[in-house]
Amino acid sequence: MAEEQTKDWTPQTELGKEVVDGKITSVDEIYEQGRKIMEPEIVDILLPNLDHELILIGGSPGKGGGIRRTPAKRTAKMHKSGRKYKMTSFAVIGNRNGYAGIGEGQATGSGAFRTAIQKSIKNSKLNIIPVRRGCGSWECECGSHHSIPTEIKGKSGSVTVVLKPAPKGVGLVVSDEVKKFLELAGIEDCWAKTFGKTRTRTNLIKAVYNALKNLNQLKIEEDFKKKSGTIIGEA
Repeated sequence: MAEEQTKDWTPQTELGKEVVDGKITSVDEIYEQGRKIMEPEIVDILLPNLDHELILIGGSPGKGGGIRRTPAKRTAKMHKSGRKYKMTSFAVIGNRNGYAGIGEGQATGSGAFRTAIQKSIKNSKLNIIPVRRGCGSWECECGSHHSIPTEIKGKSGSVTVVLKPAPKGVGLVVSDEVKKFLELAGIEDCWAKTFGKTRTRTNLIKAVYNALKNLNQLKIEEDFKKKSGTIIGEA
């Protein structure tokens, strides 16, 4: 898969060249060095088995009333020549085993719907992060990586999300859109508590992303088990 990607791709950044040359072999190395991914092909090579989902951020009138949710939101702006429409899409990606990202894409003109989706998937690759997993529930303490190691908070706009570790078998006790993201991140059991205007789904997912990002900054007791061979995030 990596050979196919490098055939038609000429890296433009120093990081991209290092990936092609084999000097960088994992996303973890990039994250630990604090470097920014500027080319989505880098992620395609290092994580070839990524899946993606679209967050239903748009809506159109449904039959018999109500709203039929759509994966893209259309907004209009008035010009002298008339209305100009813009499509916005929001995507989440992950390999279902400890890596996930989010991205937003916008497009105008003909083919805007498909272009916005493609842009959102591309941008989500640029924002990919390692997701720290563990078993932080006092009810479980199985030591596997089915949940998160501790309670964590994330915020975006007016939305605040608190993620709590859950025992094995509980599943994801979260909204459908958040469930898409956590499943792609490889988290199987989790509770969530939300505050603010959660109907703004982009802010809701961004708050969850922020929580997972904050999780990577914490010093947790399990860190000290690395010397004995147990490393957080490994399946």
